[in-house]
Amino acid sequence: MARPVQHNTKVKMVEIPKGYSGEGFFATTFDKAIGAARKNSIWPLPFATSCCGIEFMATAASHYDLARFGAERMAFTPRQCDLLMVMGTIAKKMGPVLRQVYLQMAEPRWVIAVGACASSGGVFDTYSVLQGIDQVIPVDVYVPGCPPRPEAILDGFMRIQELVGQESLRRRHSERYKDLMNSYGIQ
Repeated sequence: MARPVQHNTKVKMVEIPKGYSGEGFFATTFDKAIGAARKNSIWPLPFATSCCGIEFMATAASHYDLARFGAERMAFTPRQCDLLMVMGTIAKKMGPVLRQVYLQMAEPRWVIAVGACASSGGVFDTYSVLQGIDQVIPVDVYVPGCPPRPEAILDGFMRIQELVGQESLRRRHSERYKDLMNSYGIQ
């Protein structure tokens, strides 16, 4: 006879954000409200060229289910996305194309470099392979691995969510951000 499975019944409660609450209402800052909306509705643009793309497909499939993070809508047009997920080997000839895709995305936009090849060129230390996409576009999160497991990709996605949720609405207008964009030749 099979034994019943014991489940942990402790449920972790999420902390209420700082704000003012009363009977039937809750007030908080505009930054926090916008951050919560952006954090839970990220639209990724997969830019997959190699084996990391296959691992990403597993991440989006039912077993790992990227949709539970509010990212079920994959779009393959940069004008409708706010997260560029670069996965795989990027040849130097592909660098300008990747940069153009990044520039076509509307602000605010974020970038994840998935796998060793997108992060640092991987094992391909040759004249034709870009040694990290951060040579052509700014990167927010690096996911290590060759190829990274779906759990690692999900961890990178959750780190992007943290960054998006805590980002000030004025950060994109700061001098530091403008200097970063200028260092990449982006106006």
